[in-house]
Amino acid sequence: MSARDEQVVASNRKARHDYEIIETIECGIALQGSEVKSLRAAKMQLKDSYAYIRNGEVWLHGAHIAPYTFSHGIDGHDPERERKLLLHRGEIEDLRQQVEREQLTLVPLSVYFKGSRAKVELALARGRKRHDKRHALAERDANREIARAMADDRRGR
Repeated sequence: MSARDEQVVASNRKARHDYEIIETIECGIALQGSEVKSLRAAKMQLKDSYAYIRNGEVWLHGAHIAPYTFSHGIDGHDPERERKLLLHRGEIEDLRQQVEREQLTLVPLSVYFKGSRAKVELALARGRKRHDKRHALAERDANREIARAMADDRRGR
């Protein structure tokens, strides 16, 4: 699938600041009908959400999908409910081992549609300390200044 086939619904920008991303994995998400309609309208927030493994299944906790505007009573959904993430059994076992062995966290980075299916980009991440965050910001700013200087040099300024 090309990049045009992917429609980003929500992204967790703070996660890249608060965590050092080790590895990312794409997984499906089990949704109810009104949740899909809300996602299509980009009514989702990933702030402070995380995933965990329980009984050989991966669950997304803390993601907020706003109720669909046109659903009523029985058709609606709980905005804060835990949602099951869809992965192969072997992938779940690998994630479980890495999380336990290296004391990592499962953090959702983004939710998007790939074709007609909703997908979650899940990251194995290690939390950063405050001084690590400052170092990462300083490094990013330095790289940006270097890129600017090189661009100016190419332009002959």
